[in-house]
Amino acid sequence: MSGTPDRTPSRWLRAEPHEQPALAWAFAYFFLLLAAYYMLRPVRDALAVQAGADRLQWLFTATFLAMLALVPAYGWLCARLPRSRFLPAVYAFFILNLVGFYFFPEPGAFFVWLNVFNLFAVSVFWSLMADLFSPAQATRLFGAIAAGGSCGAIAGPALTAGAATLLGTANLLLLSALLLSFALLAMMKLLAWGKRYPRQGEPLAEEPAVDQPLGGTILAGARAALSSPYLLGICAYLFCYTVLSTSLYFQQVEIVGKAIPEIGERTRFFATVDFAVNSIALVLQLAVTARLAERIGAGWMLALMPLVSIAGFAALGVSPTLATLVAVGVTRRAGEFAISKPMREALYTAVSREDRYKAKGFTDTVVYRGGDALSGWLFNALRSAGLGAAGIAWAAVPVAAGWLAVAFWLGRSYRRKISS
Repeated sequence: MSGTPDRTPSRWLRAEPHEQPALAWAFAYFFLLLAAYYMLRPVRDALAVQAGADRLQWLFTATFLAMLALVPAYGWLCARLPRSRFLPAVYAFFILNLVGFYFFPEPGAFFVWLNVFNLFAVSVFWSLMADLFSPAQATRLFGAIAAGGSCGAIAGPALTAGAATLLGTANLLLLSALLLSFALLAMMKLLAWGKRYPRQGEPLAEEPAVDQPLGGTILAGARAALSSPYLLGICAYLFCYTVLSTSLYFQQVEIVGKAIPEIGERTRFFATVDFAVNSIALVLQLAVTARLAERIGAGWMLALMPLVSIAGFAALGVSPTLATLVAVGVTRRAGEFAISKPMREALYTAVSREDRYKAKGFTDTVVYRGGDALSGWLFNALRSAGLGAAGIAWAAVPVAAGWLAVAFWLGRSYRRKISS
């Protein structure tokens, strides 16, 4: 009947017919990737509380140093291998790492490795998404693709809760490696789709073909990220987010450590929080993200989480309790996954292919973990100076205000790039 609204999944998800296979494989890829990660995250968080806040800055610093060592190797792969070879190589490396931890477990090294793996593997995923889809496609599809990650993040803790008793913690490493192997298969399907449907609207006509190496030097990403005002703005946006997230993580360690003394209860608490965060994010990603992006634009999409952070850290400053921590943490993380991150990843659709991989790889790893390391030391310095949880929360409010200013500047810059 004419006038009847189209309620098919493709219409609801804003996907054109030729985009549906790619959307399905991207959803599956992100689902498997985050399921593999979230299986192991509750174990890491429980170990972090057991280690205490005094050791965390050292672990975050070790993570940052590991990032510095890996970024040149990643740049070397990008420069010399086509994406159909260097992207699978990254995942094969991490799969072998998990098998290695199964035979040679070490808690401190595992904490560092899991943080490195999460950032590198997710950064590679979104680099490929920005390389496959145009800015217009990103606005329509990235929310639904991010929903795959939320489903995986829900399934991961459920698998941990169900399998930890039956299989033991060590065997979770092998199960996670199996999920990553299936994620690698989904990646290969996406790469094949990308050859059939080349990305529309390349910003630079002279870029190498998708089956050619990117060329350049291994440090080209760092130079680009720190010399381009647009990419530097993305660095600043991510840095502010990371500083605030790490500050909240350190407060979580202190507040949860006092409120929940038993390690098993802590693990269940963190798994429950992860479930709530990702359930809320999933609903938002499927029902809200694309529509909101079309209505309010990039600037406001990027600004929503800074606004939430200003209110949230002020609330923690007034009442640094477990209930406030959970409310602020769940709201920030769900909003980051559903609103801020899809829009932040869409920013890379407006730059060259080399920047999508190299500059993005540098930003998502070195800048991110540099923010972790710096904020870890700052947190302990503020605590040594006599500030409690409330005082540290108030100190985070000006950082959130600076983050808000960067968000609006980036939104304007992105609009200019995609309209030029």
